[in-house]
Amino acid sequence: MTDTHTLLDDKVVLVNGGTQGVGAAIARAAGREGAVVAVTGRRPEPGEALVAELAAAGSKVLFIRADLADPEQAKSCADRVVEAYGRIDCLVNSAGLTSRGSLLDTTPDLFDQHIAINLKAPFFAMQRAVADMVARGAPGTIVNIITSSAHGGQPYLAPYVAAKAGLAGLTRNAAHAHRRDRIRINGLNIGWTATEGEDATQRAFHDAGDDWREQAAAGLPMGKLGQPDEIADFVVLLLSDRSGVVTGSVIDWDQNVLGGLD
Repeated sequence: MTDTHTLLDDKVVLVNGGTQGVGAAIARAAGREGAVVAVTGRRPEPGEALVAELAAAGSKVLFIRADLADPEQAKSCADRVVEAYGRIDCLVNSAGLTSRGSLLDTTPDLFDQHIAINLKAPFFAMQRAVADMVARGAPGTIVNIITSSAHGGQPYLAPYVAAKAGLAGLTRNAAHAHRRDRIRINGLNIGWTATEGEDATQRAFHDAGDDWREQAAAGLPMGKLGQPDEIADFVVLLLSDRSGVVTGSVIDWDQNVLGGLD
């Protein structure tokens, strides 16, 4: 690396769901900060494009094609990283499914899809990463990308909220269980964010037009949607030693204040 930033110098970072949106932004930020980066995703085209981009910038990077809905593949991604680089120092679980469903119309199949991607995949990825850290007697850091909707959310996000609220609880449980192993585990409740996936969701479920971002931004307190690169910088800080001893924190990264009323 020729960049002077070294918050993650020589750390091996696995970003699950890292080929687009927030995950890709985290992969880029980790690479800029000196990390060896592995990213997972279902589709090879964006994965290979991101690998080429990061490699051209001087990062050592690996793409692993995987469907994280399969817990065995979620486990094997961590195993692949250990095989390739000898260890995992940092894990980010950023994959997410945001398809809509209310309490009354959610089918068992839709519910299971949300649990598989939004809760089960992070659980088993963490299991493998923590096992590697414990076996080596080495410290490590994990950040789970959750959602501000985990506090309750909109009626049409029932299965999403159920799974992500579970991930918030898992984050705290695992952090408590492994704090004496010097493994720090935190979560980020991100708010409404401008990503490729959110664009597809708005168009598919809310009949959004080309100007939906501008319309959404106009109604938000800061006058803009959350930006993936801003989230990525925050995640890198949490992954790094610069965040000190903080663990078990689920931080609201949002411009709306929980409990605040107008």
